[in-house]
Amino acid sequence: MTIPAFGLGTYRLTGQTVIDSVKTALQLGYRAIDTAQIYKNEADVGQALAESGVARDQLFLTTKIWTHNYAADKLIPSLRESLSKLRTDQVDLTLIHWPAPGNGVELREFMTALAEAKRAGLTRQIGISNFNIELTRQAIEVVGKGEIATNQIELSPYLQNRRLADFLGEQGIAVTSYMTLAYGKVLKDPVLAEIASKHQASVAQVALAWALQLGYAVIPSSTKRENLASNLLARDLRLDEQDMARIAGLERNGREVSPAGLAPAWD
Repeated sequence: MTIPAFGLGTYRLTGQTVIDSVKTALQLGYRAIDTAQIYKNEADVGQALAESGVARDQLFLTTKIWTHNYAADKLIPSLRESLSKLRTDQVDLTLIHWPAPGNGVELREFMTALAEAKRAGLTRQIGISNFNIELTRQAIEVVGKGEIATNQIELSPYLQNRRLADFLGEQGIAVTSYMTLAYGKVLKDPVLAEIASKHQASVAQVALAWALQLGYAVIPSSTKRENLASNLLARDLRLDEQDMARIAGLERNGREVSPAGLAPAWD
């Protein structure tokens, strides 16, 4: 995998809340941090990173370009602004946040600009987020095979996205799972609770371990130290074939996020 398997998400966290979350996570051993322009927290994340004492070369930073900045004359300037807020000369990964098919900027234009950002040294790797199979194909055509590091997609035991995940695997594109706990809905699932009890683990650890064992990267978020620490333990949890089969049976196309105008036609 070209990206870390386990990272910290910062969606919906701002101000001192996200500063504390990032600093605590780094104290616990997290080294990958995921943010985005639209989260309005890049400066807070940058402050937390600066105050953490962790060397930049030990960190993996991801940000995402927002739809307002997709035009060829806006994408790179907006990324430079993100870098300034994050207090770094380069991020490790920059994603197109949503395909936004109706926003007036063609996919070829923003993917070309994203590739230019990589050539300019502003980001080590590039990728996409919330792209379906067809749009991923189109993105590959623009930037070339092997250039897209990941597609960050909503994926949980209730939304397993198998067709898309299989396609990404065939293309050598890593899957990054966000919303792996489905806004907390999976935490009340009786099947997951049984598996958790069997392994003396938490339900959250089971859901995260399931995604990790399928080869996906995960970026759970939390504001509580005990949850941040507990989530990390998912890396050491090994589910057996029966566990994985039972979780596979939880698929219900339970999508939580599909904003009009931003989302594609889902596979």
